[in-house]
Amino acid sequence: MDINILRSVITAISLLLFLGIVVWAWQRSRQSSFDAAAGLPFQGEHIEEPTTGAHP
Repeated sequence: MDINILRSVITAISLLLFLGIVVWAWQRSRQSSFDAAAGLPFQGEHIEEPTTGAHP
């Protein structure tokens, strides 16, 4: 098998994988789960940094 054929096959597989991920990400059924995941950093307990009394 020629190296150029192997490179072409790998490129075609990578393109199909990329397009599959794009289609998966843009499905309407996934929107609610992505919206929930986007809000995760803003939920939960607020953790304060310890203060040492010295100012940097």
